[in-house]
Amino acid sequence: MTKRVVWGALFGALTMLATGCGDECVDQFDCRDKGTPPEGQVYICNADNKCELRTLTPEPEVDAGTETDAGTEVDAGTDAGTEVDAGTDAGTEVDAGTDAGTGMTVAKGGACTATTECMAGLFCEAATCQALHVAMTGVDGGTRAIVARFDTPGMISLSEDAVASAYPRFGPGGTQVAFVQGDVTAAAGELAVRALPLAAGAPTVLTTGAAAGNARIRYMEWEPGNAIAWVRGSSGISTITTAQGAAPTQATANGTFPDFGPNGVDYAYSAAGAGISVSTNNAPPAPLAGSPTSAEQPHYNRVTSQLLFLANPDGKTVNFGAEATPILKLYSLPVTGGGTPQTLADATSEPVTGGTLESYIANPNWAPDGSWVAYVRAYYQLIGTAATLCGNVSATECGTTPGNVLFLQRVNTTTGAPEGAAVSFENEATLPSFSPDGQYLAYVKGGQLTVQKLDPVAGTKVDPAIVHPKDTYTVLTNEGDDHRPRWQPR
Repeated sequence: MTKRVVWGALFGALTMLATGCGDECVDQFDCRDKGTPPEGQVYICNADNKCELRTLTPEPEVDAGTETDAGTEVDAGTDAGTEVDAGTDAGTEVDAGTDAGTGMTVAKGGACTATTECMAGLFCEAATCQALHVAMTGVDGGTRAIVARFDTPGMISLSEDAVASAYPRFGPGGTQVAFVQGDVTAAAGELAVRALPLAAGAPTVLTTGAAAGNARIRYMEWEPGNAIAWVRGSSGISTITTAQGAAPTQATANGTFPDFGPNGVDYAYSAAGAGISVSTNNAPPAPLAGSPTSAEQPHYNRVTSQLLFLANPDGKTVNFGAEATPILKLYSLPVTGGGTPQTLADATSEPVTGGTLESYIANPNWAPDGSWVAYVRAYYQLIGTAATLCGNVSATECGTTPGNVLFLQRVNTTTGAPEGAAVSFENEATLPSFSPDGQYLAYVKGGQLTVQKLDPVAGTKVDPAIVHPKDTYTVLTNEGDDHRPRWQPR
């Protein structure tokens, strides 16, 4: 069994949510008791909270790498060819009041010449301040790379009708978005780019998985530089620029989870059994001093130069069914010089009748200035060697403990150490993502994109959340960080 198979089980487990009274499901993973769907079909949790069988387009193919990924499988969508709404809003317009950012004084709809003039959550587009886009992967019978204005419920697919797509990633400056289209589960998939705001027309195809190592394109990242990076199937990183005629280049022979530093050139990644490596100024990658060999999923902070990562230094695993899941903890470490990792969130264990109530950490992400980190704590009961996620009806020893809880933890921007107690932010939520100005937090709950305004000092909620109903698209979470919502950069 490969490590990535383990991660597929882990992130699938994270998305199991407790259903409400009378509801059959709140998330696609609540539909697993329906059994294995017929080939080419998938169970989704529809807007009526009922499990519904839908046909995928195209039919999924078996990945040649035998690995289930922690975040990159998706499919296409229908593009109406119309521009994303430039400002019609469902009553959730950004507050025109005082903004934390210097010079960020122009409210939504106001005239601008640069995004720095616009208030938090806004982008200068066509000379007016408009709400930022959020990109993610959803399913509506096929897998779709989709974008939405964060404050206006309603999503638009990036690919043409009947064309599968997935893994949307914004480019520097927020004026382009890349995604995989066509055969998104194997090497025939295409890496394509579209301009924002969206207009009619086919996307520009940069390369294919077949042309770039003959492997599926996954774990893709782009901004803040000119290069798009991705993992070839199960291991090894390639890059390409959007320059006309550019060819893909192999950056590493192994590894996964690439993440770019603030200059868009430096990058970090993790490799099974080797921990985290970093490339600086185009030099060959070198192991990050102090990072455990179990470390993975590195995330740069582009202000403080701290690196966020998960690791399992104790080597502890539990079985949810037949799959061994690593019990991960959350750490930070300076990306320059390394050192001794700071523990930001530990695994927990407390006794219950006949066993223990335990937790592990997943899906971490930085606030832009490094002052907060968001993460998910997954709770489970362990009786003997049998682990059951809380929120599952058979997890009788969990009591009222949710299956997973989204937390915010304040971090010292100089040392990378935690400050104060973690803030419990939202139950049964996953894949947190801070807006580029740090004023909003996007996450997925019950298959729906949710955006919450923040108090950046206390790490608490401000105003009601903006919920994008799953009436057309159910937002996917089963591939972990690869399905994390991405914000349009300012």
